[in-house]
Amino acid sequence: MNISKQLINWYTDNKRDLPWRNTTNPYFIWLSEIILQQTQVVQGRPYYDSFTATFSTVFDLANAEEQEVLKLWQGLGYYSRARNLHASAKYIVKELDGKFPDTFDQIIKLKGVGDYTASAIASICFNQVTAVVDGNVYRALSRIYGIDTPINTSKGFKEFKTLAQQLIDPKQPATFNQAIMEFGARLCKPKNPDCNSCPFNTICVALRKNIISDLPVKLKTLKVKKKYFNFIVALSKDNKTILEQRTGSGIWQNLFQFPLIETDKSASHTIIESQVKNLDVFRGHNITLSLYNDKAIIHKLSHQHLYTKFWIVNLNDDLESGILFDEITNYPVPILIGNFIEKFNF
Repeated sequence: MNISKQLINWYTDNKRDLPWRNTTNPYFIWLSEIILQQTQVVQGRPYYDSFTATFSTVFDLANAEEQEVLKLWQGLGYYSRARNLHASAKYIVKELDGKFPDTFDQIIKLKGVGDYTASAIASICFNQVTAVVDGNVYRALSRIYGIDTPINTSKGFKEFKTLAQQLIDPKQPATFNQAIMEFGARLCKPKNPDCNSCPFNTICVALRKNIISDLPVKLKTLKVKKKYFNFIVALSKDNKTILEQRTGSGIWQNLFQFPLIETDKSASHTIIESQVKNLDVFRGHNITLSLYNDKAIIHKLSHQHLYTKFWIVNLNDDLESGILFDEITNYPVPILIGNFIEKFNF
């Protein structure tokens, strides 16, 4: 069976009409690929539309303030993607005179671009015969060929990359790459794949051996850490609150948040109150502390789970350096904070 031809035929009949499939502009393809890293199409498409409307060229993106870029990215998570996107846009404008690199070897040098993204851009925009390997491709090929090499190892990547490179249609590299990704996303899904409609159900090793749910194989990573976050939401007499910008290279770098008290475990009212009174921003103020959510909100990140509580601090006086309630939504914040702001009646 000619797998490449079958995939392209299936794709021709079943592909979704998506905006980034109606262009070969490398800037737009790059935007779509960065946005769709670790994000499904249904969640990513509104962000693509917003970014292309706000920053219609790489020059617009390069000239934007980081805070503006992060605010537009708010809710997508993995904010390093947005910072890398912005940094690469500046590099393209300043170092390459705004001309997007046009070979795989040049594209992969962009900050935040790996083998998959470089392969996608090089094939779709410049017709280079370089195969993509993402989660959809791993899943489809591991099942069709019955490959149990762990995908999160260098050996696994090399094996699947070599196989995908052997399968890619040299005359239609862009179509093949998009076809195999679409196939994995829509037919050979992680759970409940539509094997009855699959064009490869007569040759699929996983289907024949009844091991579909076992593939692809992924080695277990480190145990997810639990962290306990206590955000302190100030409410002053002059309708102001406090937001602080995160620094360093940890999660949510450069985003804004309410003052944070991190504890080793779920903390009592007494413990939080004593720590709040020791925060510089509240010294000299009379405060009343109350807990907004009795049950912790569990925010799951790839490497840690945040058990989060919001504590309300009412002040009986003004906050000279605070932020007006009406201005809170102007600041880029993590989705965890954004959801609270949306629900809380400031």
